[in-house]
Amino acid sequence: MNIALTPAYRRGIWVALFGIILVRLFSLGAYPLQDTTEARYAEIARLMLETGNWVTPQFDYGIPFWGKPPLATWLSAGSFQLFGVTEFAARLPSLLFAIMVLFTVYILGKRQRGADLGLVTAFVLASSILFFIVSGAVLMDTALVAGTTLSMVAFWLRMNNGSRKWGYLFFIGLVIGLLSKGPLALVLVGTPIGLWALWQRNLTQVWQRIPWLSGGLLMLALTLPWYILAELRSPGFIDYFIVGEHWKRFTVTGWQGDLYGSAHAKPRGTIWLYAFQSFLPWAVLLLFINWRKGSAVRTMISSDRPWIIYLGLWAITPLLFFTFSGNLLATYALPSMVPLALLGAESWMRICAASVANHGQCKPWLKKLPYLGVFVPLLLLSAIGFQHSQYIKIKSQKALLTAYSRIKTQPGGQLVYLLKRPFSAQFYSRGKALEAKNWQQAMTYFYNDKQDYYVIKSSQLKDLPSYLQRGLREVGEYNRYSLLQEID
Repeated sequence: MNIALTPAYRRGIWVALFGIILVRLFSLGAYPLQDTTEARYAEIARLMLETGNWVTPQFDYGIPFWGKPPLATWLSAGSFQLFGVTEFAARLPSLLFAIMVLFTVYILGKRQRGADLGLVTAFVLASSILFFIVSGAVLMDTALVAGTTLSMVAFWLRMNNGSRKWGYLFFIGLVIGLLSKGPLALVLVGTPIGLWALWQRNLTQVWQRIPWLSGGLLMLALTLPWYILAELRSPGFIDYFIVGEHWKRFTVTGWQGDLYGSAHAKPRGTIWLYAFQSFLPWAVLLLFINWRKGSAVRTMISSDRPWIIYLGLWAITPLLFFTFSGNLLATYALPSMVPLALLGAESWMRICAASVANHGQCKPWLKKLPYLGVFVPLLLLSAIGFQHSQYIKIKSQKALLTAYSRIKTQPGGQLVYLLKRPFSAQFYSRGKALEAKNWQQAMTYFYNDKQDYYVIKSSQLKDLPSYLQRGLREVGEYNRYSLLQEID
């Protein structure tokens, strides 16, 4: 059953969707890269461009980064090469991946139920809080979701009389996933597809329609060479990435083997709370629809059971998988946002169609639903405004590095971060900011013939040894960090 929107309603949603994308585009360079994650991945991409090492991402000069495959890093480094080393260039690949996801789900909705379902789905997804945030953040998760979404959409379309190209696009999606987050992509795609095939008892059809042999060889040809070369260039990568990142991170709470930070220990099951928060404001609508419109939901399920089961398995697989993870981030819920947007759009349009059939028009509250789409973009714009007004502290060293470049007058001096150097300091100093991990190491910089500058968290000023306190004076405080100058 195709469900059509009125022309005016359709135009309104198109305007809102493009408005959301434009807000995200023009906000990419409007605020500094945030510590820790954004600045870390941007610095890894900057290092890749500077050193010319496109095989092994580097955590710091000469230190390999084994935590993730390099697809997103390749794209950010390439963006730097085209547009310069800026926040805009660092974030642009994530927005392009997000647009790819929106276009892919639009095609799926259009093929399944008509162009209006594709439009509403893209609008709901684009205006959900987590998707909107990550579409302009330097993260690997947007690339992963672009890959898994392409695979899930391609599989469904191929199984429903789509051309053979969809069978190969299924494997291209896996390539994107394997080169952005690794074997996790195989789990997030293979589990719902396998369960759906068993549920529908059509394993034979799945085997016949998907080019498993030629497509699988294509996937290996596009991914395996990098994995092999990465291990040869940096022995130990495979053990850390496969065993550590893909087993211990999810099974050992507070895993201590992370070489690049600390594990994010959370109570098991927290992923469900993250999923609810991530899908706001639309999560509230889905709960309301299921509570007040239960009969309509049951009708939707019974009218096209294979489709709804497919979406349900697609949505629940990441949540069930990460339910048992001992370490979590909110972005782990992102793969579920795509099928949830499809389910939400289906519910929205079916209830509106039922209202038109019974009352001659869509109910007023349904007509006003597109206004919910402005909530998240306005939230971001408000946050940017508050940051520029300094009502919100920014987790970034950009302001401090800018001040340092103005204050520094003597040539040869260095900028030294005491105890810990944030990643944004590395990025905004173009790798020139140094780090003294202890007071003894700090003294090696202190007793030289140059006027150096030091940075320390303002809360740690009181911990400075007396001999350092006597030789330094504070010249400014920036986002809870103090900039200190050596006294001649």
